Amino acid sequence: MKLIYEESTPKRRGVIPPKSGIECQTLVPESLRRKEKAPLPEVSELDVVRHYTNLSRLNYSVDTNFYPLGSCTMKYNPKVNEQIARLEGFTSLHPYLSLVPGGPEKVQGALETIYETERKLCEITGMKAVTLQPFAGANGEFTGVMLIAAYHKDRGDVKRRRMLIPDSAHGTNPASAMMAGFEITPIPSDPKGWVDLKALEEALGDDVAGLMLTAPNTVGLFDSNVGKISEMVHKAGGLMYYDGANLNAIMGHARPGDLGFDVVHLNMHKTFSTPHGGGGPGAGAVGVKEQLVPFLPTPRVTKKEDGTFEVGVADSTKSMGHIAPFFGNFCVMLKAYAYMLQLGAEGIREAAGLAVLNANYLKAKLQDTYKFPFADQICMHECVCTSEWQLEKSHVNTLDIAKMLLDRGYHAPTVYFPLIVHEAIMIEPTETESKETLDAFVESMKEIAKITETDPEACHRAPERTPIGRMDEVAAAKNMILKA
Repeated sequence: MKLIYEESTPKRRGVIPPKSGIECQTLVPESLRRKEKAPLPEVSELDVVRHYTNLSRLNYSVDTNFYPLGSCTMKYNPKVNEQIARLEGFTSLHPYLSLVPGGPEKVQGALETIYETERKLCEITGMKAVTLQPFAGANGEFTGVMLIAAYHKDRGDVKRRRMLIPDSAHGTNPASAMMAGFEITPIPSDPKGWVDLKALEEALGDDVAGLMLTAPNTVGLFDSNVGKISEMVHKAGGLMYYDGANLNAIMGHARPGDLGFDVVHLNMHKTFSTPHGGGGPGAGAVGVKEQLVPFLPTPRVTKKEDGTFEVGVADSTKSMGHIAPFFGNFCVMLKAYAYMLQLGAEGIREAAGLAVLNANYLKAKLQDTYKFPFADQICMHECVCTSEWQLEKSHVNTLDIAKMLLDRGYHAPTVYFPLIVHEAIMIEPTETESKETLDAFVESMKEIAKITETDPEACHRAPERTPIGRMDEVAAAKNMILKA
């Protein structure tokens, strides 16, 4: 597809705006004025419309195709959520209205929505209180570990500078903990893919601040020792942090708070159907148990005895302060709130069950074609296979298989993650995909496996049907071209 500049024709015009009668030259300082006209493309309005409409068709989205991106939960975003977030009563509000004298009375609907969203998330996670401030999952992670740091500091236990992180955790966990000032101690997995309890016991000590656990973990397994792990960490004086990226597998069935966790962050795009990707806007709510409530970011919405809502700063002497302006990305939370209201308790439980069912269906259909580590266990919302059989027999690796899927109209699954699985292919179907869609994906995966045997070179050339073919990724990383 051509660039818009390549479609330019000299002196061709689109819309010609009327003259304003204002001499712009007098309003712009001499030092900021152009010496010559900007080299803009000369195209008609129709040229522009067609160009960007065709460009938009190259975008891959969950609205157009199956998006089995493991660990990132690319579930469908119901359009009613978008409609609710666009209601003028919400979009016309200024966030300062909730903070100025007399302002809360004018925004009671918005404050009630924030309050009710927090209460519903508390009910789902088993936490005492929730903040909606964080702008994304990683921002929520950072908030969570900062709350742990504030808790230990308030108790004078400043020697607790180590954070334990299993090797099956999400990759952002170590970065978030280090940004909060902690030292990282990795905990290996045992042969079952669970946390190695002996290694955990050896790592515990009076300098441990806590443990960050992803449950289910990135191998797609639920560690049945989670209760024992919580008991061990708490006995050593640490806190339990729940990475909620995979809550979609257990929501409505198990609550992190009941499993022994003290802090939880939630990726709203993963579990509660708000949009994912494109740089935002995102949201990463954080929930805490009773002992951590005083350290939550401010401001917070509270409910008065008369049923109205107000904005307060809670215990400002202990609060970690602002993590984001106002109440975070309010319109994103509106979409999550709408999702929870639509599903209700039974619907949320059913969604998790279907996500697990779909992942196990794919695993059962593909386990004779691809190698599955930990194949003797039921997986949760995602299944992890590898290309080890194909690599050994035909020298076709995971990247080749991912590229072949692009030629068949699928977004590739997450590849080479989790790091503890060699040549990993992480597939997450989510609860919203039909059996017909899953069957078609299975057939494509099996077809690719056959091609690895009959024509491995075709795998190395893929993709061949996309606008851009196989790129030299090493060259692209070493010689980045960031502008035209």
